Parts: sequence; C-alpha cells; structure tokens
Amino acid sequence: MTSPQHLPAGRMGAMVLRRIGEPLAWEERPLPQPGPGEVRLRVEACAVCRTDLHVVDGELPGGPLPIVPGHEIVGRIEAAGPGVALIPGSRVGVPWLGHSCGHCPYCAEGRENLCDAPQFTGFTRDGGFATHVVADAGYAFPLESLIDPVAAAPLMCAGLIGWRSLKMAGEGRRIGLYGFGAAAHLLAQVLRWQGREVYAFTRAGDGAAQALARQLGAAWAGGSDQMPPEPLDAAILFAPVGALVPLALRAVRKGGRVVCGGIHMSDIPSFPYSILWEERQILSVANLTRADAAEFLALAPRAGVRAETTTYPLARANEALDDLRHGRFQGAAVLVP
Repeated sequence: MTSPQHLPAGRMGAMVLRRIGEPLAWEERPLPQPGPGEVRLRVEACAVCRTDLHVVDGELPGGPLPIVPGHEIVGRIEAAGPGVALIPGSRVGVPWLGHSCGHCPYCAEGRENLCDAPQFTGFTRDGGFATHVVADAGYAFPLESLIDPVAAAPLMCAGLIGWRSLKMAGEGRRIGLYGFGAAAHLLAQVLRWQGREVYAFTRAGDGAAQALARQLGAAWAGGSDQMPPEPLDAAILFAPVGALVPLALRAVRKGGRVVCGGIHMSDIPSFPYSILWEERQILSVANLTRADAAEFLALAPRAGVRAETTTYPLARANEALDDLRHGRFQGAAVLVP
C-alpha cells in the first residue's frame, strides 16, 4: 500500500467497499476528471458517520459496488468542470445528498431532500474515504469561515441532519436527545446557545457520554430506559433503535413531537395508542436541503459549535468504523489522508 502522501502524480488512493460485510480495501486509481457542473477536491478530512456503517453492513440496499464510502467531506478544490463558478483552491464541504434532479415534483416544491432521482455521496457516488473525490458543485458548500477541516467535517452530516431534525422538532424549550453521539453533541451546543434545555439519553451505564453531555450544558443526562425529570416538548432520536420510539413518546408532553433523525432504524415495536394520543406526533427526517446547509453553516460559527473528534489516518478507516460500531469514542471520528 502506497501512503496517501506518496502517491505517484496523476493517481489517487481510496478505501473501497468491494462486497457487503467485508473490510474496506485500499485501491490506487487514476485521478478522476470533473465533468460539467462538477469539482474535484483534494480531501483534507472526512468524518465517519453511522450511515457509513449502514452502507458497509448492507442495511441500505440498492447502492452500486464497488463504492468509496464517506459523506462528511472537507477539501480544497483542485479542478472544476465547465459551468462551475467555484474557485480552485477554495475550501468546501460535501454532504450526504450529493445531487438532486431539479425537475421532479419534490424539487419543484423546494423539497430536494425528497428528490425522486437523487445521488448520495458515499453510497451511489464515490465518497470521501479517499485522497480525492469528484462532487456536484451545487452540493459543495463554501467553508472559508471554518479554518479547521477536522473540526468542520462532522458538521457536514451530523451537524446538518441535527439542524434539520431540530427544525422539525419545533420551538419547545425542553428537548430530549436519544443517542448522544456525533449529531447530538453538536446539536446540544446549538440548543444551549439558543437558551433551551437539553436532556441527554445514552445507553444504560454510558458514563462517558453522560459526562460529555453535562460538560456541554445538558440539564439532565441518563440512560435511555429512564424518564426525564420533566416532560419534554420534543425528543430527537439519533440512535437507530426502534424500541426508543415508545420510550420517547412516554417522555414527551401532550402535543409533543418525536423526531427520528436516522436514515435507518430497527423495527418500531407495537405500543398502546394511549401514548400517542393527545396530539403527540412521530416524524422522520430524510436527507437535507441546500437551504438547511446554508442556515446551519452560517449559524455554527456564531453559536461556537465545536466537534469533539478522534482522528484516524485514512488507511485505518476499518478501525474507525469498528470503533464507531462499538462506541469506543465520544463525538465523531474523522479520517485524514
């Protein structure tokens, strides 16, 4: 394996998923050329998301193989295809939703997150577990105000999906966050900046995650099997565990909302209608829009949002995925070529 720093001219390296359930494999490839409306980035950092685990484990069916995972990308533009206004050398971020068709009914309504013909970074088009990546310039967001690429990388999914989930949760004061990982630890900082109360729910006995939540200003932190000391106005579920839905419904007040923020979740068990009654709601979040990105990326520096990160060399992507699977770090893992 040639190290990413010593690749021959005109070549790139990537950690590639060749078969579902197998470890990622290192490959050297020719540098790709951006087409119309595309840019090629030299990757500076790519965070590791639970969705990457869903891709590797085959829990998101339908993606082509082989594929380069990774969709929380920060990099510098090296080359631009025809019709691109972005300037080579500028820093941009690339998220999960990597392209929308622009003409289906959902795109026409401004709901491109529900596009009928989308492309997803690291799932249906090659992603950022690599030294270089080609991205749709329309989904490459300027990041010049964020000077640390490692700290910025988790914002591109954990931050963005957390922001969209919060918008769906509404304006309530008491917000429960189930699963205090990459997304929740960023969103907790936004909530505290907004003057709201954070109630953090972790795996039973996860003292490290609960300590991080308290450090970030949570009013309460405990196990997901516990009830909060006060009824919640809304709960946001980042842990992909369907059994949390009834628990969260019991924790929210009348008229409260339970927002499912993940792209994949285990089956939701049956539950009595009485815990849904009184106008409680269950909602799901799908992807993001470019408007979500513009809002959050402008807000994050003002709110002082800072990611708690553990860095890994690109070649140790499999280790980072395994550590995420088993909860061996707090915050977010970030690969650095």
